[in-house]
Amino acid sequence: MSFDVQKIRLDFPILQRKVNGYPLVYFDNAATSQKPQIVIDSIVDYYSNYNSNIHRGVHALSQEATDVYELARKKIQHHFNAKHSHEIIFTSGTTHGINIVASGYSKLLKKGDEIIVSAMEHHSNIVPWQMLCEETGAVLKVIPMNEEGVLIMSEYDNLLSSKTKLVFVNHVSNALGTINPIKEIIEKAHQYDAKVLVDGAQACSHISSNFQDLDVDFYVASAHKMCGPTGVGFLYGKSDLLNDLPPYQGGGEMIKEVTFKKTTYADLPHKFEAGTPNISGGIAFGVALDYLNAIGIDAINSFENELLDYATQKLLEIEGLKIYGTGKNKTAVISFNIDGIHPYDIGTIVDKLGIAVRTGHHCAQPIMEFFKIPGTVRASFAFYNTKTEIDNFIEAIKKAKMMLS
Repeated sequence: MSFDVQKIRLDFPILQRKVNGYPLVYFDNAATSQKPQIVIDSIVDYYSNYNSNIHRGVHALSQEATDVYELARKKIQHHFNAKHSHEIIFTSGTTHGINIVASGYSKLLKKGDEIIVSAMEHHSNIVPWQMLCEETGAVLKVIPMNEEGVLIMSEYDNLLSSKTKLVFVNHVSNALGTINPIKEIIEKAHQYDAKVLVDGAQACSHISSNFQDLDVDFYVASAHKMCGPTGVGFLYGKSDLLNDLPPYQGGGEMIKEVTFKKTTYADLPHKFEAGTPNISGGIAFGVALDYLNAIGIDAINSFENELLDYATQKLLEIEGLKIYGTGKNKTAVISFNIDGIHPYDIGTIVDKLGIAVRTGHHCAQPIMEFFKIPGTVRASFAFYNTKTEIDNFIEAIKKAKMMLS
């Protein structure tokens, strides 16, 4: 598919609507992406034509649903170049995947072990590890960042030791857009035999991730940030590591044999997939990946970088405006404030003009504390956005500034 943004926009029905009488400008893609019609149709198709529970029935509908659902698992495997499809665990989203790993390691860590997170994590990649430390007596250490919103890798080197068991870092910061050097982070952790979990929620819709090339131990992401539905995502883990983790939940599907004396667990991936899954969501996730791959992740990344550069240049022309997250390696996220104006007030005014942005701390309060601010206005772009929309956004920001100054 050649990259034609106007043609692509026609695939997204919501982009045709108006908000407060203005054409919708959707710049909250870091929170969730919009869905193409083909993804929406796949959900309707499942419930209309072959709705059935999977893995359990000998009848035709169950077998058809199972085949399509498991095909989606293989699509995730191939998209990210995992070695085996059974290393892909379907989850309800990124947070669920993180908690599966945290729960498992609560049985494997001991007092005095150390785990490392970065200073720019989403709360979902902080809180489970704090809970893990409270439960096990492990010690949490933090990789600091600088004023550009970039991790200080020399400090990471100093934190690593023979006590380090786990490292957790996001691939891309949801609040700043910074792309972290995860391959370097992984290589250095492995020198100490520490395992690494990467939160890929903000990366997967913008840049490619090759799990075997990265040699990553665990990787988590959500479909809804990749043009898929909400309520579904995946946890990738190397087979030996997933086999070492105890199950996260007990119930149907995750068992091999149940007696009142003893239960034995199913093999991967079902060991971690208790209960009836989000079948339509998993199937639609696979369709979303097909859609993204038809356009091409590299083409998406190139176009979004154009939008990022264009919007950054235009915003910096506004007097009193400061951008947070100014590292060289970024995805299409801009967080900013204007002197003397609360970000919430800016977000409220531009919404009246049909423009959707996010305001607040973006579930990354430690970042806001570092910069000593209450929050930011965050504009996050996708491959279906345009420079014309950015121009409208800039005019809306100028109007908000004039009204609030």
